[in-house]
Amino acid sequence: MSATAMINIAKNQLGLDEDTYRGMLHRVAGKVSLREMSEADKLKVIDDLKQKGFDPAVKSPSKGKRKRLEGKFAAKLQALWIAGYNLGVVTNGSDEALIAFVKRQTKLDHVRFLHDPADGYKAIECLKRWLNRAAGVKWAKDALVPDWANQPHGQIVLAQWQTLTKAGRINGESLSETVWSICGYDGKPVLNNLKPKEWQTAMNELGRRIRKADRP
Repeated sequence: MSATAMINIAKNQLGLDEDTYRGMLHRVAGKVSLREMSEADKLKVIDDLKQKGFDPAVKSPSKGKRKRLEGKFAAKLQALWIAGYNLGVVTNGSDEALIAFVKRQTKLDHVRFLHDPADGYKAIECLKRWLNRAAGVKWAKDALVPDWANQPHGQIVLAQWQTLTKAGRINGESLSETVWSICGYDGKPVLNNLKPKEWQTAMNELGRRIRKADRP
């Protein structure tokens, strides 16, 4: 495991918020970004985190798998709803809140929009329009951007980055560098190589930062 990956695991294990984390990096290594550090700097950071209680042998606690809604269109609707939660426009990420929202917007019973193709399409498009309007997600394909930026996960991450930029929560790193680091990688980012689970990890972490920025 790389030093960068271990530091990110330690950050999560110890529950360090972004300000505390950046302050610790500066105190230990004189830098606020892992990208700027040498390998020796990173090892100093790991030693400091161990003194604070980080145990590399402890696995991250399993949160259990989220029970999926049933129906042909359930997974897509749930993915869009969680994206809204990670974009800061959904305050309740539960399936019950998802069903209530779609019912209000479409007047459709959830049995219909989870199973019927025409109604499922209406519900999905309803959520996509809302995320575009409320969070600036741009769903249209663009031939001038990398492949990852034309995928739903990339489109959501770009909107998350825009939200964090507007909130003044970007600390000098680029979007690519930040996503690469969240996923535990060193070196030059190659986002087209990331797997779906890694994109989800990135969206969840950026969502956590957005929700933290929204708190007074």
